[in-house]
Amino acid sequence: MIDAVVDAVDDGTGVLPMLPVVDTLKRVDGEAIVAAVDRAELAAAQTPQGFPRALLESAYAAAGEAGVEYTDDAALFAAAGHPVQRIPGSERGFKITTQSDLERARHLLAASAAALAPALPRVGIGTDVHAFGGEGNLWLAGLEWPGEQPLSGHSDGDAVAHAIVDALLGAAGLGDIGEHFGTAHPEYAGAHASVFLARTREILAENGFAIGNVSAQFQGNRPKFSPRRTEAQAVLTQILGAPVSVTATTTDGLGFTGRGEGISVTAIAMVVPV
Repeated sequence: MIDAVVDAVDDGTGVLPMLPVVDTLKRVDGEAIVAAVDRAELAAAQTPQGFPRALLESAYAAAGEAGVEYTDDAALFAAAGHPVQRIPGSERGFKITTQSDLERARHLLAASAAALAPALPRVGIGTDVHAFGGEGNLWLAGLEWPGEQPLSGHSDGDAVAHAIVDALLGAAGLGDIGEHFGTAHPEYAGAHASVFLARTREILAENGFAIGNVSAQFQGNRPKFSPRRTEAQAVLTQILGAPVSVTATTTDGLGFTGRGEGISVTAIAMVVPV
C-alpha cells in the first residue's frame, strides 16, 4: 500500500488510503439510538498518508502559528486549502490499538514469513529387488547387458531404474512405482528405464518439483558393474536432467544376491520444490 500512496501523490494533492464502511452505523444519544447513519457517504481512513513535502511543511507551519491542532495530516493539509483524494485501502492495513489487534498482526507476519521461507529440499529412499530368470538380455541402470542372465519383472526388470523411481516419487510425496507403473498400467509392460524415468521426471515437474540429484547402490555378484559405471551414470543423468551416481557391492557373497539369485538396489534421491 505504501507504493500505491507514493505513486498517487502529485505536486498539489494529498493521498489518503480508505476502506468502505461495511458495518451498520447508528447515531446515539447516551444509551438511546437516535437514527441510522447513511454509510454510503462514509469511509474509514488508514495510514500511511501521502503529501507533497513542501506543502505539508507549510501547512504545519501555518497551524503552529495559529495554535490549531488536527486529528491527522489529511485534516491539516485540507485545512490549508489543499485537495486530498482517496485511494483504495487494504484490509491488512489495520490500526493496532488493542491486544487483539496486536495478535492479529503477529499472525499475519508469521504467515508472511512462512510464505517467504526458502523451499527446502526433500529426500526420498527407494529399494527394488528382482530375481534372475526373465527372457532376453539383462537391462540394468538404463543399459543392455548382452550375454548376462536377465531379471524377471513386469517391465524389463531394471532394478536400478525402479529403485530410483521409488526414491524420486517418495521424496515428492507422490506415491510409489506400483501406483504409477504397476500391473494396473499394462502400457508399461516390458518398458525400459528411459520410459519409467522420463515419465517420473514429468510427474515431478507437473507437481512443482525439480530433481536435485540421485545416488543408487547396486548389490549383486553380476554383472561386473565397474567397467560400465561411467556409461550408466551418463545415460541416467541425461534422462533425469540431474546428476546420478551409481555404486556397486558384492555383499561378500552373503544373502540371495551373494548366491547369485537376483539383484537388490537402494536409491536415495533429492528433489526441490520450485
